[in-house]
Amino acid sequence: MRYVMKQKMLCFGNDFVIKDGDGREVFLVDGKALSIGDQLSFQDMAGNELAFIRQKLLSWGPTYEVHRGGQLYAVIKKKFTFFRNQFFVDVPGPMDFAVQGDFVDHEYTFMCGGESVAVVSKQWFSWSDTYGVDIADGQDDAVILATVVAIDLICHDGDDD
Repeated sequence: MRYVMKQKMLCFGNDFVIKDGDGREVFLVDGKALSIGDQLSFQDMAGNELAFIRQKLLSWGPTYEVHRGGQLYAVIKKKFTFFRNQFFVDVPGPMDFAVQGDFVDHEYTFMCGGESVAVVSKQWFSWSDTYGVDIADGQDDAVILATVVAIDLICHDGDDD
């Protein structure tokens, strides 16, 4: 499935609108303004919360959690290496994601079991952050999209690109 995720301009908090490949709005990410650490509600367009993204404050390195139904579902963690940064997404079961690529140029891939399951690409011609996200069939779209939001916050929070 192909999605376009665009950060809303002129809003309080980090808000994103996510459209499908046909241009229909399908998800909204509502950033909670004035919270301690980043907190975002991932919703369908009827306002039903599908997931909640929360920054984990007291952790070694940037870490975000994705909650579903009040339960921890995934942990997104940035891993530092000498040559490049990577992200890891720990989800229930053995099929965790490794996210790798060029985070400065906003081009990266989700890998699971040695295979590419999603590709993210940022469009530079936009006033606000806009990402194209291609997700393979059978994947958990909400967790991958929530991870893209968390990576954006980790890599670009407080900068002006």
